Amino acid sequence: MAKPGRIRVHDKVFERSIEFHEIDAVIERMAGELEQDIGGRNPLFLAILNGAFMFAADLLKKIPFACEISFVKVASYTGTESTQTVRQLIGLDEDISGRTVVILEDIVDSGLTIRDVRSFLQEKNAGEVLIATLLHKPEAFRGDYPIDYVGMEIPNDFIVGYGLDYNRHGRNYRDIYKIVE
Repeated sequence: MAKPGRIRVHDKVFERSIEFHEIDAVIERMAGELEQDIGGRNPLFLAILNGAFMFAADLLKKIPFACEISFVKVASYTGTESTQTVRQLIGLDEDISGRTVVILEDIVDSGLTIRDVRSFLQEKNAGEVLIATLLHKPEAFRGDYPIDYVGMEIPNDFIVGYGLDYNRHGRNYRDIYKIVE
């Protein structure tokens, strides 16, 4: 039986690491930063599925200016390990020529997914590509590009909850949990 503040997902045990009220406060701050920087530009927010769906939904509820949202689905994880390859599964239909595009990601660790999505958007002639991530693992990051908006920096632990999964389970928890067993 799991201890209070712990959950079991498949064969792993996780303990609560970040509570929803902390997540919500960070998203509120990020929305304010985005409003200050790009309010009035009618940006396209591009959420990376599946993980960023909760972050994107909560962030967009706090955005007080005209914008659009779209989604792209990519995959780079199997279990708790990155496959080191990214494959685009669902593409982008909108014309983004000259537009400000803000990539919304749940977590940036190695940075491979964002690197590939960013390159794809630049090939499609986006005017400006910005990156907003709820979570960032600086110890794991191997990118050579800036992350424009970072909600929180976290250690290089495997986590679930708030959209993040372990083998397709655990996304539904409103808090974030880190692996312990």
